[in-house]
Amino acid sequence: MSVGILLITHPGIGTAVLHSARRIIPDSPLRIRCLEVPLDADPAPLEDRAAELIERLDEGEGVLVLTDIFGATPNNIARRLAQPKSVTVLAGLSLPMLVRLFNYPNGDLSGLCQTAITGAMRGIGSCEEQ
Repeated sequence: MSVGILLITHPGIGTAVLHSARRIIPDSPLRIRCLEVPLDADPAPLEDRAAELIERLDEGEGVLVLTDIFGATPNNIARRLAQPKSVTVLAGLSLPMLVRLFNYPNGDLSGLCQTAITGAMRGIGSCEEQ
């Protein structure tokens, strides 16, 4: 068993980031699904769909839900489904975050959340000379 990953994003973002991560690391054992939220969508049926995906992904270790923008509709849907110790929501999805998870797929829900945060933070840098 392992933690499942659900990407809930605006259209095109989740699938593009997941596609790129799979091109970089094609053999990740992570179970990942995407739910993309159209800009004019009614959130209620999408929340039901997200709950179904979480149920499918959770094999007993929980689900890490990654969203693109804190406070936007995809994140609000995810936050309504958050449950202590079984569904953790993290905003700010990025390619470095997902690649880091692909490189370090093992661990509990809390550990994978920290792995994702580390990937995102290490993926930020400046090209300015110091």
